Amino acid sequence: MRQRAREEGWTLIELMVVIALIMLLASMSLVQYRNSITYAKEATLGSQLFIMRDAIDQYYADKGKYPDSLQALVSEQYLRDLPVDPFTNSKDTWQTVAAEPEPGSTSAAAGIYDVHSGSDGMALDGMRLADK
Repeated sequence: MRQRAREEGWTLIELMVVIALIMLLASMSLVQYRNSITYAKEATLGSQLFIMRDAIDQYYADKGKYPDSLQALVSEQYLRDLPVDPFTNSKDTWQTVAAEPEPGSTSAAAGIYDVHSGSDGMALDGMRLADK
């Protein structure tokens, strides 16, 4: 009778081992979940940068000069609206790169040649997000 009572329950050691395994698996999945969110934001950022850079190239091909601002791409209908930077959650943090003035040009404003994220964070591959 006494031995039968011992076989029906769980010991404290068995419960602690099971709980430790559950916590280990949960922590591993949490890290993977956070990385997947960052990966999705990086993919969104790459897509948005590609679209804006393509709009800048189309503007240059049509007008023969680079746009003065990103808002010029919207007002000239090369973009519907400025996208939101997925890392800063703002439309106003995009960092622009000014174009070199063309030789023989009398215009002082060269326009915007390129655009980058305004975030100072790091990507999963170790690059700065502002360098993408």
